[in-house]
Amino acid sequence: MRSRTADKTEGARSDEVIALHPAESGMQLGRALLHALHNAGISVLYQDREMKTVWARNMRAPWASDNSDGNGILPVAQADRISVAKRDVVASGNPERLEISVPVENGVRWFQIWVDADRGDAGDVQGVVTTMVETTEQKRREQTLTTLLREVSHRSKNLLAIIQSIATQTGRYSDGIGDFLTRFRGRLQSLASSQDLVTSSNWRGAALHELVISQVGRYGTNTSHSLRFRGANPYLNPNAALHIGLAMHELAVNSVSYGALSRPDGFVEVTANLNTAAGEVALSLTWAETIGTNSGRNQKRFGSVALERVVPASLSGTASLDIADGHLEYRLVVPHSNFETQ
Repeated sequence: MRSRTADKTEGARSDEVIALHPAESGMQLGRALLHALHNAGISVLYQDREMKTVWARNMRAPWASDNSDGNGILPVAQADRISVAKRDVVASGNPERLEISVPVENGVRWFQIWVDADRGDAGDVQGVVTTMVETTEQKRREQTLTTLLREVSHRSKNLLAIIQSIATQTGRYSDGIGDFLTRFRGRLQSLASSQDLVTSSNWRGAALHELVISQVGRYGTNTSHSLRFRGANPYLNPNAALHIGLAMHELAVNSVSYGALSRPDGFVEVTANLNTAAGEVALSLTWAETIGTNSGRNQKRFGSVALERVVPASLSGTASLDIADGHLEYRLVVPHSNFETQ
């Protein structure tokens, strides 16, 4: 059973330091608080009812100045807001809080300001205490997060629109629910593979060579033998990565079914050239392979629709798909707005 003496001793522990070291409530405590203000970047100002400065601590720019009003070198509009808040606190005794922005050479600095009344023993307002804390970095993080959330929302809507289009076109050219599910799953997996590359780059995009390898490699082929990539390796933006990835998927599926990748010794050639026309750089991407005679070209499929219409239209480019004499060649030309060369 606990004794009353023990309970009393434990209850007094919060005051124990002050009781044992009364000097710390004086100069030592004051110095400690000054260090705390400095390290935390907090400025504190005390003014009487007539807004005469009585004392100030840790007054940095833009608060530090010879002005007696304590508003430093703030723009007139911001200084007026603070002055009005102080007068309101003197009149009502109620605290005020406001946020201000201060233009500087390299942008904007943000501050949170608290204005509190200092009351005497009789409860009357004798002055105001103004506390200023810079929140520029916090504000920047908030703005960055808001921008990122908007970007994620925008890209998510674009991705859903692509999926909706793929679902519609796949259903249009499928023989039944089983055929639809097989083809649709493959196309979703293609988008997921491209999206992984985009996400891993912090939404910057994907390198063309890496994108082509990831799409062809999904079918278990030894890409070091089955894929021969030559030419430039531009960095595609997210939209271009998703659509070119879809084109590579359709070509790879076609090739695995009855093209070069259906044979143990078969291979495909992918060539990427950067051409300049009328002062504008464009990417010319070519997929070439030998195919079997039973290519199924006469049967319209979503694959050819995606290659010849959906992908180039989404990239504001042009495309051609030629199948003749046991040879398939797909050529896609996209403008420079879809990629970076460095």
